[in-house]
Amino acid sequence: MGRIFVVELDGRSYRCKFCRTHLALPDDLVSRSFHCRRGKAYLFNNAVNITVGTLEERMMLSGMHTVADIFCCCCGQIVGWKYEAAHEKSQKYKEGKFVLERGRIIDETEYSSEVYIDTRPSMSDGED
Repeated sequence: MGRIFVVELDGRSYRCKFCRTHLALPDDLVSRSFHCRRGKAYLFNNAVNITVGTLEERMMLSGMHTVADIFCCCCGQIVGWKYEAAHEKSQKYKEGKFVLERGRIIDETEYSSEVYIDTRPSMSDGED
């Protein structure tokens, strides 16, 4: 197995919920109105730091599509799927785009709001 090179995205980004690897930029967000078996999902023009699984025919709410599951390249968790082909003319706009499942990603603003509290005693704590 080769070395994994991770792309670091500038600015706000969507990240893997499990390992915090950068996956997509808000500028690439096409739609927030997608759904998957586990809940909400977002459609993106581009995604990084993913590996693409095998192609399969899958019946979706919008019809038959050729899709491939996508996985975080760092932790291997499934994070969504990629549309390779749409069988209906009205769905062709999805081809080549990526769906990231909302429950498997975090917005960097959610990640950056986590607070780290240093519980080690400092010099002033020892002087009391």
